[in-house]
Amino acid sequence: MVRGLMSDAEWAFFEPFVVEKGPRRGRRPRDHRRVLDGVFWIARTGTAWRDLHSHFGTWNSVYRQFRRWTLAGVWDVMLEGMNDTGTGNDSLQI
Repeated sequence: MVRGLMSDAEWAFFEPFVVEKGPRRGRRPRDHRRVLDGVFWIARTGTAWRDLHSHFGTWNSVYRQFRRWTLAGVWDVMLEGMNDTGTGNDSLQI
C-alpha cells in the first residue's frame, strides 16, 4: 500500500475539477482518484514518471492524463477553487 493518499474529504474537493462531464473522445481513465493520487505522489516525492508505483496504474497513462489536465488548464482552475473556498495547506495534504 502506498502512503499519503488523498482522504475522502480531499477527493470530494478535487473530484469536480478532474471528472469530465458529457461526451469525450478516447478512453477515460479507470479511476480519476487513483490518477490524481499518482500525480500528487510524483509532485511530493520528485520521482521520475517511469518510477511511479504500480498502485496508481501505468506510469504513461498517469502522465498522459496529467498532460491533458495541464493543457486544459485544470491545475489553474483547481488553484483558483482552493483560493475561492479558503482551502489551504491546513486542510489539504498534497
